[in-house]
Amino acid sequence: MKCKTRPTRRDLLAQAACGLAGSLALLRAFRAPAAQSACVRPSRVALVHGQSRAENTFQALKLIEGQIREGLAKKRRVVIKPNMVVTNNPLSATHAECLEGLLEFFRPLVKDEIFVAESPANGPAAEGYANYKYDQLTTRYRVRFVELDEQPFVIEHVVDERYHPRPVRVSKFLMDPEVYLVSAAVFKTHDRAVVTLSLKNVIFGALLKDRGFRWGPGSKGSTDKPTGHGGPRNQGIHYNLLTLGKRLHPDLAVIDGFQGMEGNGPCSGTPVDHKVVVAGTDWLAADRTVVELMGFDFHKIGYLTFCARAGLGQGDLNQIEVVGARVADHLRRYRPHDNIEDQYKWMS
Repeated sequence: MKCKTRPTRRDLLAQAACGLAGSLALLRAFRAPAAQSACVRPSRVALVHGQSRAENTFQALKLIEGQIREGLAKKRRVVIKPNMVVTNNPLSATHAECLEGLLEFFRPLVKDEIFVAESPANGPAAEGYANYKYDQLTTRYRVRFVELDEQPFVIEHVVDERYHPRPVRVSKFLMDPEVYLVSAAVFKTHDRAVVTLSLKNVIFGALLKDRGFRWGPGSKGSTDKPTGHGGPRNQGIHYNLLTLGKRLHPDLAVIDGFQGMEGNGPCSGTPVDHKVVVAGTDWLAADRTVVELMGFDFHKIGYLTFCARAGLGQGDLNQIEVVGARVADHLRRYRPHDNIEDQYKWMS
C-alpha cells in the first residue's frame, strides 16, 4: 500500500505562527485530498446480524477474539464506556443487553473486576445505571460502576469559535495508559457532528462536569462538555475531536445497531430496527463501517475524515476486511438531523 506524504515540521510551524489564519489553514489542509494521509494498515471489523442484542455482541467479539486478546495482554484493567448522553431516554443509551454480551465475552479472559464508567451530560451516572438496569448485571458479573465526575482529571485544551485555546477537564481514569478502553456506542445521528459513534462517545464522556451538576433551571456548578463543541455554532467540534482523539480513543469499539436512532439525535430521534452490531480494535475502521451501514457520506463527517487523514485509523473501505455478515446486505439510509445542511457547511 503506497503511503501519502505528511506535512513537514516547517509547514506546521509556519501555520501555527499565523494564529487564527493558521488554524483555519490547518483545517483546510485536513479537508484537502489525501495529501496529508498517513500510512495505515488494513483493518478487520466484525459485523453480525441477528435477533438477540446480547448474542450479536458476543458473536461479533468472538470473530475478532485474537486481536482483542493481543490488546488485553498489554493492559492491566478493562473499562467499558457506555453511551449515556442522558440518564432518562433508553433509545439514546447503550442497552444493558449489549453490556451483557460484552461482559459474557470478557468473563473467561479477565480475572479482575471490569469497570463501567460514564459522565452523562444531564446528571449523575448513577441515575442512568439504575434507569437502564445496568446495575442488575452485578448479580452475574464482576463489574463495578464508576462516576467519572468523581474521579481525577487532567487539563487538556480545545479550541473555541475563534480557534483560541480553552482548557477542559478530561478524565484521567479513561486516559490511563494501562486501561483497555472499550467504547460501547450506538448507531445514532447527531445535531452537531452528523453521527455519534465510538470515538465521540469516549471523548465527550471524558469531558467532565462538577459533581452534582444538572441541566435545567437552578443547576449548580459547571460542565466542560459544551466547551468541546468549539463555539456556539460548533465551529471547532470536528477539530477538537481530532485533537483529543490523538490522546484518547478506544482500544475496542463495539457499536450496537440492534435498534439505532435516526432524525434528531442524539436524544430526540426515532428508532431504526437494524439488528446489527459492529466491533473492531481499530475504532476508526469500525466507525467507518457504521457510517456506510447508516447511509451517510463519510467525506462529509469532518472529525472522522480528519482522523483518517491524520493516520489515527483505517478510513478506506477498500482496506477494511469485514468478517461475519456482508455490509451490502444490511445497508440502511438513516434520516439525518433536521439541521444537517448547517452541519455540512463546515465541510464545504
